Amino acid sequence: MSRPSKAFDILRFQYRAALLIFLWLFPFVLFFSLAGEVPLSLAGEKTDRPSDNKKRAALEKIKALVGPQDAVLLADASGHILFAENEHALLVPASILKLLTSLVAIDSLGEDFRFKTEFFMDKQGNLKIKGYGDPLLISEVISGISKTLSQHLQAFNDLILDPLYFGEPLVIPGITSSLEPYDSPNGALCANFNTVYFKKEKGRFISAESQTPLLPIILPGIKRSGLNEGRILLSSENDECLNYAGHLFLYYMNQNHISSTGSIRTGKVDPSVDRLILTHTSQYPLTFILQQLLEYSSNFIANQLLLATSAKALSEPANLDKGVSLLKNYALKELGEKNIFLREGSGISRDNKISTAFMLKVLNRFYPYRGLMRREGNVYYKTGTLTGVRSREGYIENEKGEFFRFVIILNTPGKSDKAVLNQLLEIVQ
Repeated sequence: MSRPSKAFDILRFQYRAALLIFLWLFPFVLFFSLAGEVPLSLAGEKTDRPSDNKKRAALEKIKALVGPQDAVLLADASGHILFAENEHALLVPASILKLLTSLVAIDSLGEDFRFKTEFFMDKQGNLKIKGYGDPLLISEVISGISKTLSQHLQAFNDLILDPLYFGEPLVIPGITSSLEPYDSPNGALCANFNTVYFKKEKGRFISAESQTPLLPIILPGIKRSGLNEGRILLSSENDECLNYAGHLFLYYMNQNHISSTGSIRTGKVDPSVDRLILTHTSQYPLTFILQQLLEYSSNFIANQLLLATSAKALSEPANLDKGVSLLKNYALKELGEKNIFLREGSGISRDNKISTAFMLKVLNRFYPYRGLMRREGNVYYKTGTLTGVRSREGYIENEKGEFFRFVIILNTPGKSDKAVLNQLLEIVQ
């Protein structure tokens, strides 16, 4: 019995020795295991690591920049929030709202959706054009359509324009009657974003775009502007936008030897008696339109998309109430958010109120389409600007190829979203 007893004594000795060594080493192991990256929540604690000191200083600067009417949020690649100030405060987002409108359009229409414009002949020999809200119905496109039309007809009487796919009147909250392009009105049949670009040479006004004629009907508006050059927008009053589209079509049809003996007027297509002679399908898929929307932050394109989406997803005619309901339903059903206030889809209205926490959900869902956004270095972003409002959201790519999400909404006049972004870059990098 002596051998087993001695063996157990040796085992007990070894066990006690190992236990004492472990207890002696454990504090050191714990210390070194926690000596890596300092969590952002502990950014106020002292540390000797230069990178952590830098991050802590950046966070302190952000906190100094963010007031009670501002909010900032930073999340990692998985959407986990690393830093947030006032993340649930409802603030005016300005144009970063366009990301939500883009998501709803993708969800309802599909990435490859393409707008159409239809052309009919009635029994009286009139040509009818029915618009469906194509936001990129520009001069080059209209010229191409007219060339194709010349293969189907050589002459017609009146040119009848049907804008009834969108309900009228269309009133977008935040849009004013200024001549600035960001106040461009919406409609089912619009040309060149309802804007005209002109200049003055040798005492007369001419087009500042070689592909677009300066139509005589535009001259009174140019003279009223008092400008010698620049871009002005057309008015929704007295069907000015619609008439401009009609005259532009007529100009290019004449260029392609299609003659008209009548006038330009509004009307309605009756598919049961009118004969469809051409359906023009846009060469631009939805993803391209969204890229243009986010690149130029076009309020016109944003609300054209929202209105057209509402008619396609819900019912004709399109109207703003239907469009806003789509945005809210998507926010609730897809993103689990009901605490938002929306009036339109571009961000031009100050009645729009959302939180940075909600916009993080939008960013998480928009991630596959980040390439449609503007890019500067390792940052994909969308900005927003109203008087006294600066906002910015997007993705920051670190050295490992991970995409951090950030949202900045500043409703305090004079604050700089770029200054906040610079500090967030210090944290991520």
